[in-house]
Amino acid sequence: MFKLLFSIIISFCAINAESSDLGTTGLIDTPTARMLNDGDLKASLSFQKLANIYNSTYQATPWLETTFRYTIFNPDNPYRNSSWVDGLNDRSYAAKIKLFNESKYLPQVALGIQDILGTGAWNGEYIVASKQINQFDFSVGLGWGRLAERDSFSNPIGWVNDHFKERGSDGGIRGGETRASSFFTGKDVGLFGGFSYRLPKYNLTFLAEYNSDAYKREIALRTIKESSPISYGFKWNGFNNLTLGISRQQGNQWGLMISSRFNTKELMPRKNTRPFYSSTEDKSLSNMPDNLNSNLWYDLLFHDLNRSGILLRKAQVINESRQVDIEISNYRYELAADAINRALTFSEIHIPKYFKNINIILNEDNFRVMTVSYQRIGNGHFLSDAVSDSRVNILKSRDIINPTQKTKLIIPSGNLGVDLAARVQLFDPDKPLKHQLYLKLTSELGVGKGWNVIGTYALNIDNNFDTNRGPNSSMPHVRTDINQYLVEGASGIDALYFEKKETLNHRLYYRAYIGILEQMYSGAGGELLYLPFKARWALGATMNYVKKRAYNRGFDLLDYEAVTAFVSLYYASPLYNYDIAIHAGRYLAEDKGATIELRRTFDNGFSIGAFASFTNVSTEEFGEGSFDKGLYFQIPFNSFVGENTRGKYTTTMRSIQRDGGQKLDDFTGRLWHDLRGVRYDSLEQHKSRMIPK
Repeated sequence: MFKLLFSIIISFCAINAESSDLGTTGLIDTPTARMLNDGDLKASLSFQKLANIYNSTYQATPWLETTFRYTIFNPDNPYRNSSWVDGLNDRSYAAKIKLFNESKYLPQVALGIQDILGTGAWNGEYIVASKQINQFDFSVGLGWGRLAERDSFSNPIGWVNDHFKERGSDGGIRGGETRASSFFTGKDVGLFGGFSYRLPKYNLTFLAEYNSDAYKREIALRTIKESSPISYGFKWNGFNNLTLGISRQQGNQWGLMISSRFNTKELMPRKNTRPFYSSTEDKSLSNMPDNLNSNLWYDLLFHDLNRSGILLRKAQVINESRQVDIEISNYRYELAADAINRALTFSEIHIPKYFKNINIILNEDNFRVMTVSYQRIGNGHFLSDAVSDSRVNILKSRDIINPTQKTKLIIPSGNLGVDLAARVQLFDPDKPLKHQLYLKLTSELGVGKGWNVIGTYALNIDNNFDTNRGPNSSMPHVRTDINQYLVEGASGIDALYFEKKETLNHRLYYRAYIGILEQMYSGAGGELLYLPFKARWALGATMNYVKKRAYNRGFDLLDYEAVTAFVSLYYASPLYNYDIAIHAGRYLAEDKGATIELRRTFDNGFSIGAFASFTNVSTEEFGEGSFDKGLYFQIPFNSFVGENTRGKYTTTMRSIQRDGGQKLDDFTGRLWHDLRGVRYDSLEQHKSRMIPK
């Protein structure tokens, strides 16, 4: 995942906060009160004798910074797998909350936790203040846990409650257990701090810090012999998106840090489409095919929209109200408003000026979702910026029952695609990064009446997955034997199924499917979504009957079968573009419980989120990890290629793969997210972007 992030991050983002070796915005190893810009995603790698640390940090809101961290302790020791040296590969989560903004006389203040759950190898909490004076940025903080190992004094919170005087044991026997009972506890607190000094002319920043972490754990395990509280170094911002750092740490080792970041919320500019001659031009210029009639506005509009990546499906003329209804499907534009703008621009050109109102019915992957009503002004003039957005209204979906014109689609019709793709498995205890590079052959064939045949085949190129570490779960192996599929079925069918999607009315949508659904399961099922007009909430239901596939990923099946069923509640928060979802029901291993999802999606198509599943499986039965949890990424190609495209890369990253809390991710609660870009709230905020200029 980190290699992917570094390869695609090419957007410039002004650097005003540095990443520490632990991923959190800070100096070298100590945090500061500084934050990234809202929506920033940063990947950083730190290499030193003590540990190699891989971080992914996301500024989830203007006041909340989150970090997922993977640490390989004692990385260069050839005996690190021996019981008498440090051989821990540790996964940890961190969070920092901004309490106060910096003012003229007062500093910025933040409170943070270095290691929220798990083994607690980096356990520590802190409150820190930062103040900028010219090119200097000073920070000072109080630390608990590891950050109270040096030059400490009595914990002031202990005066409030005796509970805070004793820290007790940090972390659980099994990774994944929360450390909440130990937060801000302990007999003492430590004092840490430092400063950075910027040299803008040379793109350099000098850093120095005093660290209250004495690294007692690492000294006890003989990774290092001793540690000094003083560390110092330089960071160089020599490239638009890349920061390189070198530091002398703890008085006994050199450290190297690499980081890169980009802003996920930046709205993509409207790209110029590839220019072409309109169908109003001479036939030799417009390349209008012979089967289209240049005397019919519908054919002219169809030709220009088709070349713009938009399918004109049908139209209805209502002379009495001087109105034209057209139904379109967008295949090219990530932001629906841009497709609507394109459709209205050509409608102004081709639809006779007699008609004063144009209604565009949005058909999103065979779902009729919304109607955009557009009122013309005067004698067909374009709307100017000064004209109110009230000329565009978002209405309920509708269907053209008796079309005046209709596009005759070839049945069967479809498309084929070949892509270079990769599977990545992070943080395996034996090998932190496993991968497969393969050719992804895809096809989607329309067979009429809303049915499609969808197929994906993986052709292996390079693969280092293995089965050295077999499943050790006491539960049915519904996911933990995934490596067996990737080894025995390195090349094989990923999916091959029939699917039907349809709108039952303006607020009820469904999909049904049968066939090979994913790498591990074949089966049949369906999903229903109730989404009222203008509502920010929705209800969903999903049911699947599946059988486990043979490991070679052909057509054969194994004996294991399961029925999964979920009811879902969705809410589109008006704050920071967050969607919240709760799925309650039965999972693949027949455990029962609920999955909570939090996902932030931007207009450019980038989406990032987190999820956690809690079921009736005990911690002991679940095994390492205690409960299922992970991160979700959706990265649009639109920002990295020269043309508009709706293509994107999606991946789910788990700290560890277990069998509890597992579902068919692409076939459980998907409709809500698929329709996100054409919901009422998404369209309403971009009405001005729809108006032709």
